[in-house]
Amino acid sequence: MNTHFKAFGALLVGLSFMCFAAIFIKSAHAPGIVTAFYRMSIGTLVLTVPFIISLLQSTGKIPARGILFASLAGLCFATDMAFWSTGVVMSNATIPTLTANLAPLWVGFGSMIIFHQRHKPGFWIGLIIAITGMVLLIHRDFMGNNHIGLGAFMGTVAGVFYGIFYLFSQSGRKLLSTLHFLYISTLTSALVLLMLMLIFRYDFIGYDRHTYMIFLGIGIGVQVCGWYLINYSQGYLPASTVAPTLLGQPVITAFLAVWLLDEHLTIWHISGGLIVVSGIYLVHYSRSKSN
Repeated sequence: MNTHFKAFGALLVGLSFMCFAAIFIKSAHAPGIVTAFYRMSIGTLVLTVPFIISLLQSTGKIPARGILFASLAGLCFATDMAFWSTGVVMSNATIPTLTANLAPLWVGFGSMIIFHQRHKPGFWIGLIIAITGMVLLIHRDFMGNNHIGLGAFMGTVAGVFYGIFYLFSQSGRKLLSTLHFLYISTLTSALVLLMLMLIFRYDFIGYDRHTYMIFLGIGIGVQVCGWYLINYSQGYLPASTVAPTLLGQPVITAFLAVWLLDEHLTIWHISGGLIVVSGIYLVHYSRSKSN
C-alpha cells in the first residue's frame, strides 16, 4: 500500500514537470528540434554517472532484448519530439500538446492490427468523440493564417510515434530497470535528434542566455526528473491508472500557456479540447476493461 502511494505521488510530481515541456519549447528562441536535442542530450549527460554506477553495482548483464526495445522506444520518441516541438513553435503550446495525446487511439489501432485485439464499443465511441472534438478544435483555424491547423497536424503525427513509443516502453520496462531504460532511450533519442540537426543544418550554438537556461530547464526538469518519476510509477501502477492521469498534461499546459505565454484560447478551442480529452479517456477506460 505504501509503495502504491509512493508510485502515484511520483506520477503526479512527474506530470507536474511534464506540463512545462511545451512552455519551455515555446519560450526558447530556437527551432523546436534544437530545443528537443538539448533536452535529450542534457538528460543523457545528467544520467550518465548514475547509469555507470548502476552498471558497476549490477550483478547481471543488461538483457539484449531490453536494450533493443529501449533503443526503438528512443527512436520513436525522438521522432515524436521532432514533430511535436516543431508544431509548438509554429502554432502554440496547447493545441499540438493536446493532439499529441491522441496516442492511445493509435495504440488501440496498433494492438488491433499487430495483436489482433478486439475492442469493445466504448473504444469506437471514444474514437468518434475524440474526432468530433478535433473538428471543433481546428475547423475555424483553417479559415485564418495562424498555423493552428498545421500545428494540430504536427501534434497528431507526433502522437502516432508516441503511441509506438508507448508499446515499446511496455515491453522494455519489463526487462530493464527504470534508470537503464530511461538512459538508453534518452541516449538514442539524442543521437537521432543530432542527425536531424545536421540534416536541417540548425546551429548548435549562438543562442541567447535565456534560451540556454530553457535548455537546462527542459533537460533536467522535464527529461530527467519528469520522465524518471513517470517511468518509476509505470513499474508499480497499472496502465489503466497511469495513462488517464497523464491526460491532465494538455489541460494543465493550456492553463500555463494562458498564464505564462498569454495565449488566447477561443470557446471552440476549450470545448473541442475537453471533448477530445473525454474521448481519449473513454478509449483508455474501454481498453483497461478489456484487458
